[in-house]
Amino acid sequence: MASRVPKPSTQTPHALVSEGGEPERDRPWIFRTYGGHSSAQASNRLFRDNLARGQTGLSIAFDLPTQCGYSSDHPLARPEVGKVGVPVNSLDDLHVLFEDIPLEKMNTSMTINGTSMWLLALYVALARERGEDPAKLRGTTQNDIIKEYLARGTYIFPPDASMRIIAEMYEYCLEHIPKWNASNVCSYHLQEAGATPAQEVAFALSTAIGVLDLIRERGQFSGDSFATCVGRVSFFVNAGIRFIEEMCKMRAFGELWDEIARERYGVDDPELRRFRYGVQVNSLGLTEAQPENNAWRILLEALGVTLSRDARCRALQLPAWNEALSLPRPWDQQWSLRLQQILAHETDLLEYPDLFAGSPVVASKTEAIKAEARAEIERIDDMGGVRAAVASGYMKSALVRSMAERAARIGRGEQTVVGVNAFAEGLPSPLVGGDDGGLFSVDEAAVREGLEGLEATRRRRDPERARAALDRLRRAAERDENMMEASIECALARVTTGEWADALRGVFGEYRAMTGIEGQSLGLRGRRADEVTRRVETLSRRLGRRPRVVVGKPGLDGHSNGAEMIAVAARDTGFDVIYSGIRLTPEEIVHTAVEEGADLIGISVLSGSHLELAEDVMARLEEAQAGDDIPVVFGGIIPEADIASLTRRGVRRVFTPKDYELVQVMDAIAEVLEEREARAT
Repeated sequence: MASRVPKPSTQTPHALVSEGGEPERDRPWIFRTYGGHSSAQASNRLFRDNLARGQTGLSIAFDLPTQCGYSSDHPLARPEVGKVGVPVNSLDDLHVLFEDIPLEKMNTSMTINGTSMWLLALYVALARERGEDPAKLRGTTQNDIIKEYLARGTYIFPPDASMRIIAEMYEYCLEHIPKWNASNVCSYHLQEAGATPAQEVAFALSTAIGVLDLIRERGQFSGDSFATCVGRVSFFVNAGIRFIEEMCKMRAFGELWDEIARERYGVDDPELRRFRYGVQVNSLGLTEAQPENNAWRILLEALGVTLSRDARCRALQLPAWNEALSLPRPWDQQWSLRLQQILAHETDLLEYPDLFAGSPVVASKTEAIKAEARAEIERIDDMGGVRAAVASGYMKSALVRSMAERAARIGRGEQTVVGVNAFAEGLPSPLVGGDDGGLFSVDEAAVREGLEGLEATRRRRDPERARAALDRLRRAAERDENMMEASIECALARVTTGEWADALRGVFGEYRAMTGIEGQSLGLRGRRADEVTRRVETLSRRLGRRPRVVVGKPGLDGHSNGAEMIAVAARDTGFDVIYSGIRLTPEEIVHTAVEEGADLIGISVLSGSHLELAEDVMARLEEAQAGDDIPVVFGGIIPEADIASLTRRGVRRVFTPKDYELVQVMDAIAEVLEEREARAT
């Protein structure tokens, strides 16, 4: 039986008052949890269970192959299938994913960027085949490609082509799906990549400006229709632990967006200037050490975007306490959902006007963030806009610098992280007890079912219709025609995700973003840093050159913050570093290490595919007859239980999120190289 949703309370005399004089509460925000894993069938069960528990909207996590435009049986995709989200290969998968979920009644958010047009086309095609009216669809495709170049890495095409896709989605949606947010400017991952509050505001608003300027240039909308387009821009932001500062950031966001919509785009209607935003609270600050502390962090971060009525989010999704360890289990997601429900239904939070209106402290902090953000927006404008700022590497370098400064503050103890660099002694957490250690594991049987479904789709479809649909898509791309209807026909013809993306790769090419590490420094200092530097100098004298380290990001995982900090720290302490960015194959990493005469390979993996990738890397080294010469270390979100398996495969050291002190990591790498020297002599 479905849970009863509580009726609004009217007990307090200080509540908001309706025109009739009766007390009333604000409506709660949309309750979401971010979910998807293993297969469409398993994810459908998860979605229906969460909706039965009181979730009021869907937020879909897609696996990395789906995000990066590969079908599940592609060699690059195979280790990543179902690891961080649900694999979607064709319209058949979407039928399974939304079985018994009415599209017209659902508010669906899709965290999808490079393949956003494709997933929206699949969603529209699903509605058509199910006999539901696409015009009634409500939801959001995230589709902020700028932050992918800067922070998350699931881009495919070059900036101009990617921005064109976003503009065409706006043009299609405003005519055919008026309640759908064609793009969701996402600053969430900017904060995860180290952005300060002002950088998060400025970079996100500059991205929105870049999208709207392009839409205006294309000339499909003018006057009221362009104002409506401005009104469909939504945002997805991050709420960190400094919840007063975060609340002020939200006020600054809203006030600056109103200013931009009014002054830059001439939008008179206040409703169309409204800053519409959803939130996921910060995962960057969640810790592997003492993971039970994460529950309180999540609560405090939620307050930053709910306490202030004038800056309250419209939708909220919370991570789970164990997301520094693995994907959350269903119970973990329920716990986070219950936090939202208690906040909205048990407290009196929704019964009052804004609690902070008139506060000089809040006003001052808000103005300070606005001033800094305005200056940054003007700087990006002067460069020629957001695309130019990405192409020059300016924005990426700024984020790497901010993240380096954050890591340095934590390393020096200037920024406290409870349970990590302060109050580290504690009792073992009962939350990681039990047979599963408090961790989610992907069901390989479900993954195999998905692969079998992909083969079945290819067997059953009309090959001529699929071929013709792909030809139509290519022609639309080449002739600068809107690609949405061609994409929908591809979906109906059972074209696969990889085939859709490959057709556009053939027209637009692929893109590699800058790494942003050049010229950066962590400013590592102190006795221990000096000792590591001397240790590396000693190795340099023995080798006759600086020890050379290849930092590799294999597979499709684009979260590169950790790899970038390791690369910068290694250079700071005297290593020669080769780092080529994300999305490399094990073969490419090993080839680079052998060709460049590297002394060590450091692999960064956050997607859960560390065991498969370790197997591949070690096999490639053996093939190159370099298994004894080039030691390998791994770092990332790696459960304690998997460390022994990595060691058996030949990995020399394994670093997890608890190894936050970069000086210690550099010390351990130097030790691995000393051990190699000792074996050689």
